[in-house]
Amino acid sequence: MAKDFTTREDNYSQWYNELVKKADLAEQSSVRGCMVIKPYGYALWEKMKSIMDAKFKETGHSNAYFPLFIPKSFFSREAEHVSGFAKECAVVTHYRLKVDEGSNSIVVDPEARLEEELIVRPTSETIIWDSYRNWIHSYRDLPILINQWANVVRWEMRTRLFLRTAEFLWQEGHTAHATREEAVEEAQKMINVYADFVENYMAIPVIKGVKTPNERFAGAIDTYCIEALMQDGKALQAGTSHFLGQNFAKSFDVQFLDKDNNLQYVWATSWGVSTRLIGALIMSHSDDNGLVLPPKLAPIQVVIVPIYNKLEQLPAVSEVALKIKKELEAKGISVKYDDDDNNRPGWKFHEYEFKGVPVRLAIGPRDIQNNTIEVARRDTLTKESMPIDGIADNVAKLLDDIQSNLFKLALERREQMTHEANTWDEFCELIEKGGFVLAHWDGTTETEIAIKEKTKATIRVLPFEYTPEEGKCILTGKPSHRRVIFARAY
Repeated sequence: MAKDFTTREDNYSQWYNELVKKADLAEQSSVRGCMVIKPYGYALWEKMKSIMDAKFKETGHSNAYFPLFIPKSFFSREAEHVSGFAKECAVVTHYRLKVDEGSNSIVVDPEARLEEELIVRPTSETIIWDSYRNWIHSYRDLPILINQWANVVRWEMRTRLFLRTAEFLWQEGHTAHATREEAVEEAQKMINVYADFVENYMAIPVIKGVKTPNERFAGAIDTYCIEALMQDGKALQAGTSHFLGQNFAKSFDVQFLDKDNNLQYVWATSWGVSTRLIGALIMSHSDDNGLVLPPKLAPIQVVIVPIYNKLEQLPAVSEVALKIKKELEAKGISVKYDDDDNNRPGWKFHEYEFKGVPVRLAIGPRDIQNNTIEVARRDTLTKESMPIDGIADNVAKLLDDIQSNLFKLALERREQMTHEANTWDEFCELIEKGGFVLAHWDGTTETEIAIKEKTKATIRVLPFEYTPEEGKCILTGKPSHRRVIFARAY
């Protein structure tokens, strides 16, 4: 561990910020609240994107692209929706600059004011449903299953790399259906797609459920979500899928003729995840030695470092190392052979450990004589000597083991940090410690808001899977028929 690297125990927030920068994932931009995603961080996003994109296409979705700018009048058609984003909207009012002759500075040309102001996309429901009005006429035009990979702007005041920035990357699915049942099925299907990705690729256990009316997406009838728990005991919303009912269809007058030749309003969903998932990945697995990446998402799954005392030893070592590299790549494993002689092996070991490369192989002349190779795994920081013969098969199995071990550790940690509270005092004490707190709630928005104001804890999710249980609300004492999950969150 670098001496100048903050530990999680000393300052978790600072540890996170330093890790993102020192691991070369991202850095602050000169534009307030925006980030520069560096090549290593973007390679991580590209792997996430390619896997999810394939899953979307497997479920029948196609990619499209819609404008970055949205006429302000579109937002006024869906009042509840715009109220959820109004404070975060960036607005374009002019289309030209000019040189001020007096000061020789660049100023906005007052004569170039737009006839209608444009909103920089915070989300795309309004602009997409304006297009859908032209695409949908009959039940034969349905369903429409569209996904968009894009950037969005939400003018956040308090930002943190990946977790909350003024501009970020995401995907947003927008679908149109002939019936309520089809739309609900779609929204639930997509939250399951997200859960599968986060658990089986990111190695993070999640809880699936529905948001309370107070926490649901602006303009939605229901918001389904997956909630994950970070190492510091805070929750992170890892994905959402919204059943929008007919709200946007009515706002944009999107109707179709059904099989009985009757005009009906279309039923809608939207769903999305963003580069916030990279923040979740970092906070779920990483440690005081740097990043820990699950093999299925690591940009580099295996690094091979040659060990030699004299430069003339390198060709013989490289010959064996490159043969191993080829065998690993034949199994679909991404490999880097680092024979750069500008840095010593010890520096390279630390560098790749810090960047979370799951497996490191080290080989030198003596190893070749013994037909062995040193194998180090990042998750446990352990190493062992293995025969060169069959190394590709052994590394493939090791990568699978690391993937499952990371999920196992994250699940064990979540279970250890999940508790039940039966009284208000007990609830307050547990919330201060962090983690998921299962408690009774009387079902009212007023109580939900009061609990948040008193403790900064929110109801993260009403789990799909739960055991009915009679009890009393922790705050009001009113009857409750189930426990819900509270936590402080990012």
